[in-house]
Amino acid sequence: MTSIDLNADLGEGFGRWRLTDDERLLSVVTSANVACGFHAGDAATMRRVCELAAERGVRIGAQVSYRDLAGFGRRAMDVPPAELAAEVAYQIGALEVFARAAGSGVAYVKPHGALYNRVVRDEEQAAAVVDGVLLADATLPVLGLPGSRLLELAGKAGLPVVTEAFADRAYTDTGTLVPRAREGAVVTDPDTVVERSLSLARSGEVVSHSGTRIDVRARSLCLHGDTPGAVELARRVRERLESSGVRVEAFA
Repeated sequence: MTSIDLNADLGEGFGRWRLTDDERLLSVVTSANVACGFHAGDAATMRRVCELAAERGVRIGAQVSYRDLAGFGRRAMDVPPAELAAEVAYQIGALEVFARAAGSGVAYVKPHGALYNRVVRDEEQAAAVVDGVLLADATLPVLGLPGSRLLELAGKAGLPVVTEAFADRAYTDTGTLVPRAREGAVVTDPDTVVERSLSLARSGEVVSHSGTRIDVRARSLCLHGDTPGAVELARRVRERLESSGVRVEAFA
């Protein structure tokens, strides 16, 4: 039977402001990418999400980012490699405290936003992220885009790598994500997102922004929690996968 992990970006609030419906999404996903305070999240939010995830048996991942609260981690930044490595390790360590207190632990690392896109092609920044993960815990899997420099360097460093796909993001013909600034970068039609999810899980294929069918082999599928109707859409995706014979479970 085909199986796939469902992950979502959670804990993306700050203080009294909340962006994602963490509690309801945690009833659907199998892995939670928890914001670690650099693009969103704070100590109380991290603690709350870790406790909820642990209660539900959902795997906790560190969603690391450039230090960019004002821009939600989506602005391009040039951070010296040594500084970026230290900041990645810092974010993982901060989340680990709350994950352990909840009876769980940080199980993987996933970059966010501008950092995620940068390390697809930028070897220096990708190497810095790998160095940060190694500094924090040399056994942590790294979640990222298939064919990215990040996963290539992580694998060479001995870190487990996990490929990821996006049902609600448009792809270029080369398998990268269409930049959010471009029209059509986010797929908003719920029926389309559901069917793309099934195609990615069963055949590892998706139709690109130009209409070309491309291979995107992934072990985890990201469901964005900051889009309108995110919880209901996530439930529809999971129901469609399971009714079609796809087992939804955390990646091994």
